[in-house]
Amino acid sequence: MTKALIAMSGGVDSSVAAYITKENGYDCIGCTMKLYNNEDAGISKGHTCCSLDDVEDARSVAYSLGMPYYVFNFSDDFKEKIICKFIESYERGRTPNPCIDCNRYMKFDKLYERAKVLGCEYVVTGHYARIEKKNGRFILKKAVDASKDQSYVLYSMTQEQLAHTLFPLGELCKSETREIADRHGFVNAKKPDSQDICFVPDGDYAKIIELHTGKKYESGDFVDKSGNILGTHRGIIRYTIGQRKGLGISASEPLYVCGIDTENNTVTLGENSDLFSTTLTVGDFNWISGEAPSKPFRASAKIRYRQKEQPATVCPIDGGDVKIVFDEPQRAITPGQAAVLYDGEIVLGGGTIL
Repeated sequence: MTKALIAMSGGVDSSVAAYITKENGYDCIGCTMKLYNNEDAGISKGHTCCSLDDVEDARSVAYSLGMPYYVFNFSDDFKEKIICKFIESYERGRTPNPCIDCNRYMKFDKLYERAKVLGCEYVVTGHYARIEKKNGRFILKKAVDASKDQSYVLYSMTQEQLAHTLFPLGELCKSETREIADRHGFVNAKKPDSQDICFVPDGDYAKIIELHTGKKYESGDFVDKSGNILGTHRGIIRYTIGQRKGLGISASEPLYVCGIDTENNTVTLGENSDLFSTTLTVGDFNWISGEAPSKPFRASAKIRYRQKEQPATVCPIDGGDVKIVFDEPQRAITPGQAAVLYDGEIVLGGGTIL
């Protein structure tokens, strides 16, 4: 019987993924990754993906399905590859997406390594996406339920990883997932979806950064496009491109963050119209096929998770970077976020906006 390692967060999605995998005849092992200590998130106890409550929910479902269950402590790796990178990005004036890095370095790297040690052929997660094999290669596709599609955060997957990963929820709607959980009496059947970054449960990124670095970030000048001083900011880690709230600036027209200059410790403010541009460059690009195209081509791209992908011309650049030129200007293209390419339902690849 083929063995599968199920990544169980304690939520309803991964629990139903475990159930479906078991029903499909796999020999299943359930596990939860302990990714950080609660004090790393500035809390003594909380309902986050690594809390005791979530571990107990995952354990309850695994045992109800007759699966062995383990907790793997990956907190050191998580701190190095996710939290430290998160902090470094904000210090450089970028806005990171740690959930993408967690998929890349934890679920489909560290957990995949652990699966091989346990003799498991597959890693299984509760992501809403689909994997298919076509012409000898694996392709990553959007989920059937467009409102839950998570293919955007999976762009870094390789052919090797896709060959050894199962996404049982890719063909389901969220309502069907909850119905399955309710029908089988899972303790988390009605548990709400997690909305926050797991180690920033209250959404206060700056607090977590200061907690880990022990630093207070210097205030500096808000400036306009001409360099005129408009006021004082509270440290560049508190700002991201397109931000309007929390600026503390009085003006006749709404002002938005349009640029962050770490060298001069300034934040540039402008009008909404200043946020639109058509061109961006993407680094650390992963082509899911394993092969980079040799010439420009047409595709669609999205620059944030909930955005609908937009038509564009894609131009591979020497050295591995990719230039994307949109047909229409896009708002608030943000360094540090991901740009992901699609051909219809198929994910071509993605990388980090420079």
